[in-house]
Formats: sequence, structure tokens, C-alpha cells
Amino acid sequence: MDVKKLMNLIKKNEGRKLDFKLMLDIDSESGKKEFAKDVCAIANSKGGRGYIIVGVEDKNHSVVGVDISTFPTEEQLQQVVSSRCEPPIPIIVEAVAIEGKQVVVITILNGDQRPYQVREHGSFYIRRGSTTDTMRKQEIVSALQEGLNLNVETCPIIRSSTKCLNISLVDRYFKSKGIECNDENRDFLMESASITIKERESYWSVVTLGGLLVFSDINSVYIPHNMVRIVNSVNSSKPRVSIVQGNLMSIIDKSEELIKEILPTSYPSYAILEGIKNAVLYRDYTAFYGVIEVFLGYNSVSVVSPGNLIRDYVNPMHTYEYFKRNMWIYEKMITLDEKNRFLQAGRGFKIMKKAFKNYGRVKFVNSYELNSFRVIYPGVKLFK
Repeated sequence: MDVKKLMNLIKKNEGRKLDFKLMLDIDSESGKKEFAKDVCAIANSKGGRGYIIVGVEDKNHSVVGVDISTFPTEEQLQQVVSSRCEPPIPIIVEAVAIEGKQVVVITILNGDQRPYQVREHGSFYIRRGSTTDTMRKQEIVSALQEGLNLNVETCPIIRSSTKCLNISLVDRYFKSKGIECNDENRDFLMESASITIKERESYWSVVTLGGLLVFSDINSVYIPHNMVRIVNSVNSSKPRVSIVQGNLMSIIDKSEELIKEILPTSYPSYAILEGIKNAVLYRDYTAFYGVIEVFLGYNSVSVVSPGNLIRDYVNPMHTYEYFKRNMWIYEKMITLDEKNRFLQAGRGFKIMKKAFKNYGRVKFVNSYELNSFRVIYPGVKLFK
């Protein structure tokens, strides 16, 4: 942000999209809660981009400045927002020198996922003038109606670049759909498929969360939580810990290779791969603080995925059906998968149970408190 634009903002009164603060505290729990609440309220308020300007008096608008050396980094602030607001709210943090002092501008981008809520207690906030208040029922309904045609996979990842995309993978996807993709129409096709999106004010193309997950080999630069961490406690000839990153299809392929190398051939490794495949497809990718973990042990083997299963409705058999996340990603994966691994979607639990029918139980632990889903299999010692 340039100085002229910042000066114009400072001259304005606080409102729905503008908040002045002398300082910002995210060291304390109360400070983190307050910051997440403020960001959520500004993001839910209509009117385009919003700004929290730190280092300015809210009453007389005098510039006080902040100590940049001790001020939280963009990554730290984004971590607070990502872990406490749902869906994730994109922000940009900039330090601007003005009147010989440093002022920090936190830009809350105009996302398409309203309404946003504070994860801890599920409340929706909005700005009323210069104050933060809970959203009324009709405001929530209105925001939901505006956002129902979008999902988390189509959220833009700010500062991402289309240069990080595997273009051959993009072209193969469209070719599988019977569409010839070339240099002339590729940008249009990617935007139409929500692989990329144009930033509203700059008109620069950025990549969506789903676009990075499915079509980028180096997406860890932007979304480092997209990984599978394999902890090996059963095979001393292989690494103790292996980190698998890349586009989702390559993560599944590489994980399959590692699991088969580590586990004894008598162990039904395909059941573990079924758990990994389901985790990659259906994990909560808004949980920026969590990764998929696979623990290979003698007494038990487990696959832990960020995001608990969400109950959707009760079917005629009076059992719960569960909401499936990431349908945008799922469609892309079944189109790209040449091994037809995803055609039996919905039967994963049965496949895992059947694999260990004569050896023990497969347990499924759905934790709302930890926001995770864990599959626990019988250990390797039964197959030695």
C-alpha cells in the first residue's frame, strides 16, 4: 500500500471496513481471540476490502507507530486467523513508513466464502459502524445465500502464481474432458474451472486452494500443511520419518511406494493405502495447522487426518450419513486417476475392515475435540 492511500484511510472515521489500533497483541489468548473476532467481523461486512491499521489513535487519528522488530509476522497473524476462523480468511500484512514512523496495515481481502465464523464457539460477527457485533439471523441467511455456489477449494491463495502449476497436468485434465487446451485458451479454461481466479482489484490471476492441491507439484511453498508424514517404527532399513509432498495424485503414489517398501509383504498394505487415499481426498484443508500422519508400529498402525467427519443426515436405515468434503477436488482426481483407484468411493470403511477380518478390529475414531479422524489397524506383529 502506498503512503497516499494510507493517508486517505487515516483521514476517514472507523467503520464497517476500517479499524484503528494502537497496538496488536497475539501473545495472549484473549488477544488472539480479539484479533480473530475483528478480522471475522470485517470480512463479514459488505463493501469490499477491509483494513486494520495498527499504530494509529482511533479517536484523533494521530500516527503513533509500532516497533516492527517485535511486531507479529504475516505468517503468525495468518496462523491465528486460519486456526480460529472458518472458512480461512485471506489477509495481507504490510509495513508502511509514514511521518518517520512505521504503521502496519492488515488488509482483509474480499473473499467469496461469507459468512465467516469464529471456530471456537461458532459465532458470526459483523461490524456495525465502528463496533463489532454478532450477526442477526437474517444477515447470516443473506450471507449464506450469496456464498452457497462456492466452496473452500475455490478460495484464492493470495500471492500464489500460475507459474507454479504443472501445465501438462492441467492440459491432461481438460483433454480427459474432451477439451483441447492450448496457450490461447488455457487461462480462460483454468479460470472457468476455478483452478485460478482473478484478483478483483489488481486483475492478477492467482491459484485457488484446489488448483494448488491438484495441479501444483510445488504447492508446499504456499500451503505447507499439504503433506503426509509417515513414521516408521517397524523397518530399521528404511527412514524413521518420511515427508511426502506435491500434487495430491503424486502424494498418493509416493505414499503407496513408501508403505509397500516399509511393511512386510504379508501385511495387507492396500488397507492402509485406502485410509491414506481417503485422508487425502476428504481431509479438512482449511486446518492449516495439521497434516496427515501415518504411524507404522508393531502393536498398531494408524492414519490420522485433520478434520472430523461431519454428520449430514439420517438415512432410511437409521444410521448417519456423513458430509463429504472437497467434491471439487474429488471430481478432478477421478478424472486424472489412470489407475481407477477412486471408483469405489464410499466403500473405504468396508475395504479396510475386510482386510483384517481374521486378525482383529479396525477402529474409527472421530474426534470433534481434536478436529481429527483416526483409523487404527492391527499392528505389524500379527503378520511377521
